[in-house]
Amino acid sequence: MPTDPVLVVHGGAWAIPGDMVEAHLRGVRNALEAGWRVLQAGGRALEAVEEAVVVMEDDDTFDAGRGSFLNREGRVQMDALIMDGATLRAGGVGCVERLRNPVRAARKILSESPHVYFVGEGAERFAAEHGVELCKNEDLVITREVERLREYQRETAQHESVTGSAQGPPRGSAKDGNDLFAPEVSHDTVGAVALDRAGNTAAATSTGGTLNKAPGRLGDSSLIGCGCYADDLSAAVSTTGWGEPIMKLVLAKWTADRVAAGNLPEWAAQEAMNYLKQRLNGHGGIIVLNGQGQIGIAHNTPRMAWACKTVKNEDAGINRGDSGMEA
Repeated sequence: MPTDPVLVVHGGAWAIPGDMVEAHLRGVRNALEAGWRVLQAGGRALEAVEEAVVVMEDDDTFDAGRGSFLNREGRVQMDALIMDGATLRAGGVGCVERLRNPVRAARKILSESPHVYFVGEGAERFAAEHGVELCKNEDLVITREVERLREYQRETAQHESVTGSAQGPPRGSAKDGNDLFAPEVSHDTVGAVALDRAGNTAAATSTGGTLNKAPGRLGDSSLIGCGCYADDLSAAVSTTGWGEPIMKLVLAKWTADRVAAGNLPEWAAQEAMNYLKQRLNGHGGIIVLNGQGQIGIAHNTPRMAWACKTVKNEDAGINRGDSGMEA
């Protein structure tokens, strides 16, 4: 029996400053429009989440694709995963440096490889062999991020000279921008979940990781069941936020299992954020969608960029088709 399509996207969960709200709203709305065109034309959920995420990878507002955070060596290293809820097939890339749209490479892995995951040079080689154009790493670097990295490293050096510690600035100094994992520091990972007319779900997540990360560090976004998961028998899930706690809890799969047990996505999403906070003092945001088109959106950060759309509601409010910045 045909179902009504649904699409939900997110563009990061953190204390998004007031002067950045409009750019985030514009970005998630553009992503929503791109993904919705696919669903409206009868396309697959898998195609819809890919197209939505590509738009956000191309928008330097977000920590994905061009404009991603720089690692300790001043390079962009990106991760992405896409998953098909109908077949449980997934494709992921990690630590890629020469792909404008990592989610495109992840989709090629899902569709054209018996494997699930490729990293680094091997991922780039696979992508190039399957028609994904490579770029120079410097093409992905923007002035804003060069300045952000320089400022963070300067503050770190000052802290070390005063304390003699090589561990970087102390936790709890988020007001000075020094705590990389504080809710006040940007976590602009992007993602999307969709339900198509055939009743199938899909999810995708893409990120540039954390500022000043060690080269080779992987976050939760591209790890199956952590930052992304989709199963038609439970739910499609995408997360954003502080990656290490999310990984330790395998949070996307944890949330999908709650939906499979009979809980509504709205409840499962909120419980996931409570679990993240209570168990590991983690923070972030999550979007959840089941096969009945029911939606869950939750975060335990000051704000989260998100947008969602259904056939009946395009701009009615939270969880009902509006695109907004929840305070």
